[in-house]
Amino acid sequence: QVQPVESGGGLVQAGGSLRLSCAASGRAFSSYAMGWFRQAPGKERVFIAAINWVGTATYYADSVKGRFTISRDNAQNTVYLQMNSLKPEDTAVYYCAAATTRGLTVQTNDYQHWGQGTQVTVSS
Repeated sequence: QVQPVESGGGLVQAGGSLRLSCAASGRAFSSYAMGWFRQAPGKERVFIAAINWVGTATYYADSVKGRFTISRDNAQNTVYLQMNSLKPEDTAVYYCAAATTRGLTVQTNDYQHWGQGTQVTVSS
C-alpha cells in the first residue's frame, strides 16, 4: 500500500513558482503511476498532471500545460510538481495520489491512495 504525504505549498505572488513534493511510504511506490489533482473552494477536485510508473510518460491538463512539470524519483519514493508562472486561479488545495495502474491515467476513479493535501495560494 502507498500512502502519499504532500508538502511545499504556501503563499506566492502571481508569476512566481513553487515546487510541491509528495513522499509516499510503501515499497510499492515505484509500481504505480502517480497523479496530482487540485480542488479550489466550492469546486470539484480536478486532474492536473500524471506520470507513469517509471517516469517516462507524463500528461497535463490544458490549464497547466507548459507551466507545470511532474516528475518522480523512485529511489526516494517521491513525486514532484514544479509550478511556474503561477496565476491567482491556481489557488487550491493540491493533492497527490497513487493510481492502481502502472500507465498514467487521468481518471479520478483510477486513483486509490490520496494524500491529505497542501494549500497553494497565489496572490494577484
